[in-house]
Amino acid sequence: MSAIWEISDSDTEVDEESKDYLQRDGSAKDSGDRNFSPPGHDRPSPAKKRRSKEEIEADREKALQRREAREKKRAAKEREKQEKRKEQQERKEAAQHLNSLKPENYLKRLTVCIDSALLQQGGCDILLGTLSSFEWRYSIQQQRLPNSITWIRDLPQLAEDGAGTVAEDQLVQVLRPSEFLDMVTSVKKMMDNEEEPVVDSVLGPFLDLDGVKAITLLVTESQMDYRRLGETIQSKYGGRNLDVEEVLVYLQLHKNISVVFVNGWQDVTDHVCAVTKSLSKRPFKQLTEQSELPFCVDGSWASGVRVEKDGSGLKQVWSKQIQQLNRVSQATASCVTAAYPSPQLLLQAYKASGSEEERKKLLADLAVKAEGKDRRVGPEISTRVYRCLTAQNPELVLD
Repeated sequence: MSAIWEISDSDTEVDEESKDYLQRDGSAKDSGDRNFSPPGHDRPSPAKKRRSKEEIEADREKALQRREAREKKRAAKEREKQEKRKEQQERKEAAQHLNSLKPENYLKRLTVCIDSALLQQGGCDILLGTLSSFEWRYSIQQQRLPNSITWIRDLPQLAEDGAGTVAEDQLVQVLRPSEFLDMVTSVKKMMDNEEEPVVDSVLGPFLDLDGVKAITLLVTESQMDYRRLGETIQSKYGGRNLDVEEVLVYLQLHKNISVVFVNGWQDVTDHVCAVTKSLSKRPFKQLTEQSELPFCVDGSWASGVRVEKDGSGLKQVWSKQIQQLNRVSQATASCVTAAYPSPQLLLQAYKASGSEEERKKLLADLAVKAEGKDRRVGPEISTRVYRCLTAQNPELVLD
């Protein structure tokens, strides 16, 4: 019986504990305590706070700004890549253009155009054989001027107007002595009688050559000099004393026509080859020419030194003048002008010196500072400066 009562007492204790839990649970629900949990259970996480409309709009605006910043950065990178590719392409095209203008490459674009009438002359095969041996391009076609030779070049593929050809400004006409004598006679008649229509019938075809700036007449089979040529004209045209040199000067100055007397077709071939080589070298030389006055040195001196009304700049001119002497550096010239700021002061110092030897060595001991090393002007440069300023002989060699 005692055991039974013990169980009953324990049951009574559990019921009281449950009742107490239920009472607490009910009071918790009534008080709105949502975080209350029975023993042995974890508490749930607190609920997220609902954002306001302004906060949502602000977050959305920030996201839009970040997206726009990324797009701008991406566009900037793309533009940078495009500019870099464009710059590389321009450099590549410039290099290709420069390479195409080199004489050995430009020569491949030239074509020597030979009038078909020249094939009737026996020596023309010398010209054709020489061009073939050089592997130069040539074509045989009828020219606007009979017995003439012209040049054309192919336009590069990079040209805006596409591929094509353009005529060079050189023309060579091969004449026999009899044809040249007829021309000289007509020109002389015009010069003596001022009959312009007479010369138009002879020189008129030369005036209709658009784009041609230099015309050369090659008179073949003419071993004779001007005197013998004048005698030939004199005997042929009734004792007239024609001054051939006067006609040649007129053709050169007024019609831009040069006359060259050659012995045969070998000389004609040499002249044509020389003109072809000259045309092949001209574009590259024009492109790489640094200035309109190629004898000027590079740098600021190429445009001279500006001298103001107050005299500023004269000392720089004096320094540049000394620097023009052979093997005189800028540091040496600056050293001399620092000791003697003008040529007049240096001349006065020369006059004050006692002997010729002292005047020659006047500048020898001046200290020159260049690249951290101290040195002297030296007797050689000192002597050359003295000779430059005091010599009376304009042909004196300073060195």
